Amino acid sequence: MDIHVGQLTTELIVGFVALFILTKILGKTQISQITPFDFISSIFLGELVGNAMYDDETSIFVILYAILIWGTMVYVVEIISQKFKGTRKFLEGAPTIVIRKGMIDREMLKKSKLDINQLQNLVRQKGFFGLREVEYAILESNGSLSILPKYQYGPPNRQDMNLNSQQQPELPVTLILDGELNHDNLSTAGISKKELMEQLHKQGYSSLEEVVYAEMSEGKLLFMPITDPKK
Repeated sequence: MDIHVGQLTTELIVGFVALFILTKILGKTQISQITPFDFISSIFLGELVGNAMYDDETSIFVILYAILIWGTMVYVVEIISQKFKGTRKFLEGAPTIVIRKGMIDREMLKKSKLDINQLQNLVRQKGFFGLREVEYAILESNGSLSILPKYQYGPPNRQDMNLNSQQQPELPVTLILDGELNHDNLSTAGISKKELMEQLHKQGYSSLEEVVYAEMSEGKLLFMPITDPKK
């Protein structure tokens, strides 16, 4: 009995330390589970270590080996998604607009395996109790819903402040991501590559590679430079 308790204690400590180190290496996404892959990884690691600890025939070496192999695979996938942007949609998923300009996109709901009742549930969790209050709703890759409300329902309430502005909210359009131009979004934003480059040069950038992110929102361009971690 004492030997079993001592072995279990040792395995718990080793497993805890190993998982803590692995989480530090892999990053905070494993905690927040921002993608389906992160969710699967978290469940698998928990089951892997938990079952191994309560198996008398499983040694500490086997536990560490299993954590090492799985952690390596997760790390390789993360590197692939960082280096090759084309794999991100497949590995991490992509956000889906399910409500566009106040109208429910039934085709996107169907592709997302989401029905109206589930959509209403997610909307209520965000503090909106009617779909008519929503201008845009985006189903994120982790299953959560991001909402851009109609102008009269946004905080603070425009009607309470007697503001009669009829300006409709617009969804920001990503134009540059990790120094690469998103050609498909140029037409959506209503801007040409030449105009984008002119604005980029006016703000002191010489090339796309100097910008980590750029978006068009309400007719305005926002550029975010790549920062030097050594500075």
